[in-house]
Amino acid sequence: MLFSRLKDLHGFTGFGLMAGLCLAFLYAPIMFLLTYSFNAGRSVSIWSGFSFRWYEAVFNNSDIQAATMNSLIIAVIAASVATLLATGAAIATVRHDFRGRQVSFGLLNFPLFVPEIVTAVASLVFFVAVGIKLGMLTIIISHIVFCIPFAYLPIRARLESMDDKLEAAAADLYATPMKSFSYITLPLLVPGLISGWLLAFIISLDDFMITTMVTGPGATTLPLHIYGMLRLGMTPEVNAISSLLVLASTLLVVIAGSLGLVNKR
Repeated sequence: MLFSRLKDLHGFTGFGLMAGLCLAFLYAPIMFLLTYSFNAGRSVSIWSGFSFRWYEAVFNNSDIQAATMNSLIIAVIAASVATLLATGAAIATVRHDFRGRQVSFGLLNFPLFVPEIVTAVASLVFFVAVGIKLGMLTIIISHIVFCIPFAYLPIRARLESMDDKLEAAAADLYATPMKSFSYITLPLLVPGLISGWLLAFIISLDDFMITTMVTGPGATTLPLHIYGMLRLGMTPEVNAISSLLVLASTLLVVIAGSLGLVNKR
């Protein structure tokens, strides 16, 4: 009885209070940011009335539009290539048994445990060493490598939940491996592919640390532009653009989470 009570965290006295405080600590600053993005005045701490003034300023700012377009281009390319590579890696590590399989799994997930600053510095040193000019290309390459583990995990989870007897049945019906993949594996894998792509897209879109290390002239992304605006002083315009970025990321996370529930069925 005591052991079962210890296993249930809800049984601990004050668990609800601590959980509430943790949630408040995490989300109170975000709610403050969202609220003051509608402030009519320039102050970020004194409420002057409700207004969409700063959102209008964001949508009419050509520099923000250019930075957003750069971020979207980089995120789409990085997420697409990372998902393609992650799919091949997931199929190899789940459907095939080979020497070094566990090592390969560990290497694929290793970037998740390495501090991002280390990855950023290593990427910068690599590009300088091989003589690649810093710019959009270096950002895209770095994001592809960094996003592969995030795309790999949901795709691998989807593959592991699929019944491999379906592929065996297709082989018994004389289907070639390509036809078996096209008509059986790929359609069932779609929720995992979309979930992995969305996670990779979010990671690339929001990344700052790696991007700031490997960027070059004319390759300013939205997070870098927001940081540049902060150096000139905090204004509600920064709140507005940050709020839009938070809402976009939240929407994509909800979609990815919903598809993750499909993966478990």
